[in-house]
Amino acid sequence: MERIPMTADGFTILEDELKELKNVERPNIIVAIAEAREHGDLSENAEYHAARERQSYIEGRITDLEARIGRADVIDSSNFTDDQVRFGAKVTLIDEDSEKEKKYHIVGVHEADLRNGKISIDSPVAKAIMGKEKGSTIEVDTPGGVKYYEIDSIEY
Repeated sequence: MERIPMTADGFTILEDELKELKNVERPNIIVAIAEAREHGDLSENAEYHAARERQSYIEGRITDLEARIGRADVIDSSNFTDDQVRFGAKVTLIDEDSEKEKKYHIVGVHEADLRNGKISIDSPVAKAIMGKEKGSTIEVDTPGGVKYYEIDSIEY
């Protein structure tokens, strides 16, 4: 099986969600199904069908989370030096056209959240900056054309 690179924070988020689903959501849905059964005819019982759908979602999500956690390759970037962009880096880029600053945190595929500046290690920007040093100029193919950025800072 292929390992999934992720940050320690990303791993903790998955573990917390799994605990919540197993220890809170799963028992609650069992109670909800039991209560809905008490209301009689199950074929026309909307509460029962909704609870069963929720149970199906919860069990599927538990399976997904357990698979991700089992394949996780947690990379501790706290010991990395700021000399080169690696997984887990927080990088500030300067758009060479607009001079606007963009900050990105390179994370695993399942942790990516562009609104919060977290980009996947598989994204075009991350691929372009991996292994580069502060002051390097990079070229990124975007849907709007080629963009050029300068690496302003690297932090871990």
